Amino acid sequence: MAEVAQTLNSAVRDARKMIRPLEAEIVRLLQALVKTNSVAIPPNGSETAAQRVLQDFLTAHGLAAEMYDLEFLTRAEHPYRRTDRHYSGRYNLITRLQGSGRGRSLMLSGHIDTVPPGHDAWTDDPWSGVVKGGRLYGRGSYDMKAGLAAAFAVAVALNTAGVKLNGDLLCESVVDEEWGGGGGTLAGRLRGDVADACVIPEPTDLSIFRASRGGYVVDIEVKAGDSQNYFSKDQVVSPAIPMGRLLGWIDQLSLQRKKIDTGETYRSFSDPAPVQVLALEAKTFELDVPLSVPLMARVRTYFQFLPQEDVSVVIHEIKKSFNSFCEADQFFSTYKPEWKPLFDPPLLGHELGLDHAWTKTLSASAQSVLDAPPVVTAAEYPCDAFLNQKYFGMPTLIFGPKGGGAHNVDEYVEIESVMQTAEVLLTTALAWCGT
Repeated sequence: MAEVAQTLNSAVRDARKMIRPLEAEIVRLLQALVKTNSVAIPPNGSETAAQRVLQDFLTAHGLAAEMYDLEFLTRAEHPYRRTDRHYSGRYNLITRLQGSGRGRSLMLSGHIDTVPPGHDAWTDDPWSGVVKGGRLYGRGSYDMKAGLAAAFAVAVALNTAGVKLNGDLLCESVVDEEWGGGGGTLAGRLRGDVADACVIPEPTDLSIFRASRGGYVVDIEVKAGDSQNYFSKDQVVSPAIPMGRLLGWIDQLSLQRKKIDTGETYRSFSDPAPVQVLALEAKTFELDVPLSVPLMARVRTYFQFLPQEDVSVVIHEIKKSFNSFCEADQFFSTYKPEWKPLFDPPLLGHELGLDHAWTKTLSASAQSVLDAPPVVTAAEYPCDAFLNQKYFGMPTLIFGPKGGGAHNVDEYVEIESVMQTAEVLLTTALAWCGT
């Protein structure tokens, strides 16, 4: 144990010496990434310009970075190749530091695509990259361009210092993670980019997530009424008020899901498998919309699942409950709502054991860098970790910086936590891959 601790302490010192001189460059890289719009809205994505920013950063430091088109994914035979996405003309980026061949390999993988800035007002421009009080603001700063900047800084630091690891280090930036994607990750794995372990630097506030949830988004839409008969002596049919009863069914389902067996990793979560309403629509309040009752109403519902659940069975039971509700309701039995998944198949959860060698290595490295035992827990969100682990056998953990505002206005990341993330990742690479 003393020898292991000594080795880690040495790795921490080396990592700090290599990373800290790069701080100004890492911040400039992150600002450049945030200022570059890489929004993805299905079926398309606009990630290429941001990938070029990363590529230029690597090239400037003497590292080769390959960008490859995902067009081949349209012909792939895999259950998570989404047929409703456009992949031609969208690019992943990867750089490799070849090891001596005597150690374990490591993949640092993150997504470059972001959600849109939304319609609510930001304090500063969503693409500003402005720094205030030790925070860097902008869409994608926290989720997850900061993690990408930290990960690629690891490769640059090693190359600049002339340190050759025993095992290979792969750093990749993928597209199509938001909106239940995963296409970029799938493309990387299908072309053979794999390693003995993987860390995804999604935002975790410097905790280690050894598990993640599954997820499924469904639009439930109902149409009713006659557009020609708003002025009528008869009752005007509208789905607006009955939607309240549908929301009641969602609320009851949410209460039921809180009572499921959480397993060990999600035991501390008060709402382990949330059922959330993401959007609700019947008609807008703008004055250019005529005064009349709605003829359509819909609700976007987000179901999440625990790693140990059989997601297909759970969804079957949810749809069975939904059908029973509709059959028992006078309105919805007449006007049957449509069940329209935003993406299918659903995302799955994943989990890696506390006693796994990869969990132990990342935990020990984080503790050495942060001078405190890291919180090892589970993610509050789904991501593409399950693709790496369940389908391609790469044990995967999630670890990244502190911040807030993900998927909302005034998103930010704490700059010092980005540096800490980079130090932890580099220390981990030194410990896992060996030198």
